[in-house]
Amino acid sequence: MTEETEGNRHAPGTEAASPPGMRLVFGASGYIGTNLVPRLLEAGIPVRAAARSPTVLEARGWQGVEVVTADALKPETIEAALRGVDTAYYLVHSMAAGRDFGRIDLEAARNFATAAAASGVRRIVYLGGLVPAGADTEHIVSRQRTGDVLRSGTVPVTEIRAGIIVGPGSAAFEVMRDLVFHLPVMITPRWVLAKSPPIALDNLLEYLVRAPAIPEAADRILDAAGPEYLSYANMMRILAEEAGRRPPRIIPVPLLTPRMSSYWLRLVTAVPTPVARALIEGMRQDFDADAEVIRRLMPQDLLDFRASVHRAFEAEQRHTVAARWTEGAFAFRDYRPDYAYYAKRAGGSALARARPEEVWKVVLSIGGENRYFYLNGLWKIREILDWMVGGPGLNYGRRDNSELRIGDMVDSWRVIAMEPQRRLTLFFGMRAPGAGVLEFELTPEGDHTRISATAYWHPAGVWGLLYWYALVPAHLFIFAGMTRAIARRAEALDQARKQPDEELDDDTKPVP
Repeated sequence: MTEETEGNRHAPGTEAASPPGMRLVFGASGYIGTNLVPRLLEAGIPVRAAARSPTVLEARGWQGVEVVTADALKPETIEAALRGVDTAYYLVHSMAAGRDFGRIDLEAARNFATAAAASGVRRIVYLGGLVPAGADTEHIVSRQRTGDVLRSGTVPVTEIRAGIIVGPGSAAFEVMRDLVFHLPVMITPRWVLAKSPPIALDNLLEYLVRAPAIPEAADRILDAAGPEYLSYANMMRILAEEAGRRPPRIIPVPLLTPRMSSYWLRLVTAVPTPVARALIEGMRQDFDADAEVIRRLMPQDLLDFRASVHRAFEAEQRHTVAARWTEGAFAFRDYRPDYAYYAKRAGGSALARARPEEVWKVVLSIGGENRYFYLNGLWKIREILDWMVGGPGLNYGRRDNSELRIGDMVDSWRVIAMEPQRRLTLFFGMRAPGAGVLEFELTPEGDHTRISATAYWHPAGVWGLLYWYALVPAHLFIFAGMTRAIARRAEALDQARKQPDEELDDDTKPVP
């Protein structure tokens, strides 16, 4: 029996009339969390968002959201995040951690269940995955066991299990998108013939928003699915048609296993390789869903796959996709749906013995006559190569030598985002198979300032990925050297600022 008494229970599909309590979105920086928080706000529900990096959440620009730092592997941070929470969404998984993600998932779930019980949480809502009969892949088994661990605590758990989620940023959707846009012919294992009931992101979010207010959803596992079962081959065909592309020719090969096919994913998709590999290895069989219960408890109009894809592309074109500061943002992909949602990245950082003001002055002086602070010869070679293929690589100059504003050109770069003394984002303007940005970020650390430079690259298929990997050797040291050079210049500015004060002090000292 949950905390609601029989007298307080509501009819299936209805919600409690009392005002909703605080809901914690644990794992708010992930794909579902990033999309769920705005939906909760739209419903008038107070939200606390938790992630290991609060700066990632702050960059979302959510108004009225309490942002907290929490790590599922650090119990003391979980307890603080859960304080005063009525309902907690558990949206954490560790597939990106590599081979050991199964053990990490279970440890994190145990920590969360214990902290939720100690904090008086009324309900945990966990988003798991559909579990086919005889499932043995670590990705699927880990999701199932995570739910079991959460249920082993004393807090009632609503586990919603979903298969392929259709929306920008969904790992399975993005793998299919990358395949459709960049491989006209696919030699695949027979998993492309396996069937699954994909669900639209909007439909899944609606279930997540409504579930905590449904008493009958407590202590239950609910399968969530769209209205049709489709093979992965059919999904890719429909996706191609909605994108205005010719559907790829798919040739299933019985000897090519999902594990074998997962090894070449690094050259096909920008989805993080551990995540993509875990998904592919779990596609060996049909996924069934018993969705009758969830549809009865929370009725809604369900989108079919074609309508779901159409809505996903439409959301991107309207720029309504909730994304990381750079990851997935349509503008940073040059408004190209065929450029990968997930970005490859490389960067470096250095600590400057200077105030953010001095560091910011140096950052704003990038390009033009000042060039790029470090290994300018390499930058020159890249610019000449771009010019040789008709690009703007040799377009040197800037509007002002010391100031920048959004829309300014810095050589072949364009300023697309800026937060004074905090962040500067430049869009890559040279010719290449993909789109990218270079972002500088300043973080105060006591009397010092950390300057970070990160390149984000959204590749266009195989050639875009090969282009990125060819630059990896240079990336290993160029951004570290650039940030060190910026730090040194900022320290010189800071010292010059202090010098007049020191001379004045010397002049006003009494003569002994």
